[in-house]
Amino acid sequence: MGGIESYVAGILEDIRAHGLEALRRYSQEFDGFGGPFRVPEDEVEGSGQLLPQGVRESIERVVERVTEHHRLQVRGNELYVKDGSLYGILRRPIRRIGIYVPGGKPLPSSLIMAAVPARVAGVEEIAVCTPPKSGRVAAEILYVAKVLGIREVYRIGGVQAIAAMAFGVGMERVDKIFGPGNRYVNEAKRQVFGQVGIDGLAGPSEVFVVSDGSQPPELVLADLESQLEHGPDSKAWLCTTSAREAMSLNGGRIEVMLAGSVEECIDRANEIAPEHLEILCAEPLRYLERVKNAGAVYMGPFTPVPAGDYFLGVNHVLPTGGTVRFGSALTVEDFVRRISFAHVSRGDFQSGVGSGITLARAEGMEGHARSLEARL
Repeated sequence: MGGIESYVAGILEDIRAHGLEALRRYSQEFDGFGGPFRVPEDEVEGSGQLLPQGVRESIERVVERVTEHHRLQVRGNELYVKDGSLYGILRRPIRRIGIYVPGGKPLPSSLIMAAVPARVAGVEEIAVCTPPKSGRVAAEILYVAKVLGIREVYRIGGVQAIAAMAFGVGMERVDKIFGPGNRYVNEAKRQVFGQVGIDGLAGPSEVFVVSDGSQPPELVLADLESQLEHGPDSKAWLCTTSAREAMSLNGGRIEVMLAGSVEECIDRANEIAPEHLEILCAEPLRYLERVKNAGAVYMGPFTPVPAGDYFLGVNHVLPTGGTVRFGSALTVEDFVRRISFAHVSRGDFQSGVGSGITLARAEGMEGHARSLEARL
């Protein structure tokens, strides 16, 4: 172990071993704040007074839209009957989660996208950690917490926040951690996985635009540049069937590809497996079936990625770095545990028990075989 791995591991172990004293020390060093960490509830309740009415109303409308979209994802228990037996899947919400909201600019949308599906899923306890500025949390973050009934907001950032949530330092430990962060936060999440669950490891933002040259070039450029705004490591690709568009938009941080057909562009997108895929061409729905690897697909001129980031209601927490090959967008199911169950009839048991006994003995599991035989 070397570099960032050992550095993060040292902080995690120090906080795990020394608790609140170590948490205060690292928080003071990195955030200039040594506690108390929990934001008083009256600050959460009064946060709306610090915001313009337009911001409050926008937060409320976005929460409503995201809630409406995610309610459509709710699935009940799955039950089926076979030969007098009852089988199925029980769905139970995770009891307690932690959400990390990065520092820097206030990012109320990050909290909305994690907390709303959690609430829809039925998660009862949510703890939010975010780096303080001069000992305070942005009013936008606190107002989202107020709207969603979240009363646990902590002024803790970085690796120390992940440690606090995972080990239960300064708060009750959580069962699963959600939310993006820098490479130190990502590494901390990776290292605590197994002690708690995590949503994934978010990397730099990515957008792949497929174009047939039918849209104004300034619109295409604006969509590509919107995701580059996230940081210097963000990536933007344009694959177009228009030589004129390819020539006019080539340069800077945008990687431009010229293809012979929209289908070829989609195939290239599948190879790259981007976080966001925009299809800006005539009849975009024709190509949806061809899409195999994308975190989210945005089709047509009125569905830019920033619309999904903020107000459409779809979730903007998506896999990056090619992990869409095995990962998925954040949904209500990420906040639910699936419990398999069975209640078996005598006849159904007897129809299959012989195979079970044979396989148990083939694996050298004599105790398993005897357990089955005891019911014959």
